Amino acid sequence: MPENTGRMASHSFEDTADTTLGRAASARFNASTGESGFLMLDQGLDAFVARVALARTAERSIDAQYYLLHNDLTGHLFVKELMKAAERGVRVRLLVDDMDLAGRDESAVALHAMPNVEVRIFNPFGRDTNRMTQFVTRFGSVTRRMHNKLFIVDGQAVILGGRNIGDEYFEANPALAFGDLDVMGLGPVARHASSAFDAYWNHSLAYPAPTLAGEKGNAAAVEQLKERLETFIVEQGDEGDQYFDAMRNSSLAEKLRTGKLSLIPGKAELVVDNPDKLISDRTQADLRLGQSLAPYFRELEDSLIIFSPYFVPGREGTDFLTSLAERGVRVRILTNSLASTDVPVVHVGYVRYRKELLRAGIELYEMDEQYEAKRRSWNYFTGSSKASLHAKSFVLDDKRVFVGSLNLDPRSLIENSEVGVVIESPEIAHNMAKWFEREVNKIAFRVSLEKDEDGVEQMQWESQGEEGVVRFDVDPYTCVWQRMGVGIMRLLPIDSQL
Repeated sequence: MPENTGRMASHSFEDTADTTLGRAASARFNASTGESGFLMLDQGLDAFVARVALARTAERSIDAQYYLLHNDLTGHLFVKELMKAAERGVRVRLLVDDMDLAGRDESAVALHAMPNVEVRIFNPFGRDTNRMTQFVTRFGSVTRRMHNKLFIVDGQAVILGGRNIGDEYFEANPALAFGDLDVMGLGPVARHASSAFDAYWNHSLAYPAPTLAGEKGNAAAVEQLKERLETFIVEQGDEGDQYFDAMRNSSLAEKLRTGKLSLIPGKAELVVDNPDKLISDRTQADLRLGQSLAPYFRELEDSLIIFSPYFVPGREGTDFLTSLAERGVRVRILTNSLASTDVPVVHVGYVRYRKELLRAGIELYEMDEQYEAKRRSWNYFTGSSKASLHAKSFVLDDKRVFVGSLNLDPRSLIENSEVGVVIESPEIAHNMAKWFEREVNKIAFRVSLEKDEDGVEQMQWESQGEEGVVRFDVDPYTCVWQRMGVGIMRLLPIDSQL
């Protein structure tokens, strides 16, 4: 790796109260009470529209931190908005994990060369060695990734949650639609997010793009990047036009245009991993956001709803959830099925504990990938052929919610870095709980253990389709080879990497 000592430290602006967003925040939320205003972004289109709207409102700064920034339609549109903001004089800092950036140094350097823009790449792979080789030779370093997702404007508004930047997260991919969740916050929560961003931006693992590439961009490279962006967007043709039309016609776009956007007030605690977590011993629990989340879980009295696409509770998590159920807390979990998950190997770490959780009275639901009749619950416009859960959220006692990048698996809790927010709002919590009760049987299978006439336990999957109840006695919509593969992988000691 090249030396990373020449970068300049920078920090979020603190004097942004006189910006449009600053005035809006101070007019609606009293900073002395610690309350912020929140809007849940459960529709992919609205989530992208919100980012575009905030970028176009920016007057001082945009700080964007993402695990993945895909080289697709929404990725190009996102970068274009950042460049347009920079042209207005807005300072743009873009921090991206290196997992998705293979072969894209030229574009990163060109973007970095634009006035008012800096691009840094987190925990990079070496540029002179094959990436797959480094997964072996640098196991334990490049296998630990920055999974954070933050979009902060003027230090006054923030969007955080489960979405990376890519078509499948924003309803622009006709082959796959992620059921995901972000939250937009206006007020003090954005200041806390800015501090979290600064810690990663100024960390030793954050490399300026030119440092990695070994070359600097220039004005000609910037113009070439603009041309590539425009050419790619134009080449999307009808598919791109349909997405643009859907963006313009989204309900959120209309509310933003008419000034009728309503935010729900609530106190919030931003929870974030210390970036040192990625270079420290895995036993240093004080660097993990789990330390901040633990009290909320220990205080549970009535109910817990978990949305986690990759759910690997492990021995400790299984024991804790079981103990909650034993003292009367109703625990309900929505995760992906074997057919709906986009990372099948993770299913192995869930299957190990599935029966034990069911025996304890915990309610398990697995996403139904065959959601043609169910997709209206998520309001997808694409008619995608496959649905996959990607939201990472908890509803705690019908009075608090967590929204963030955290999966309930060892990779998120111990290996990678994460960020999220705990919002104290009975209104938001109640709305999410009601949605779960109303929709979960339509979009997911209820998993249960039934005993046959010989007293042998058998797994059952049941969902409510348009033509009535649908039942399976094996993982729905899977073949014998998929199930056999999971069975074989269960023999491997790989839970810590899931």
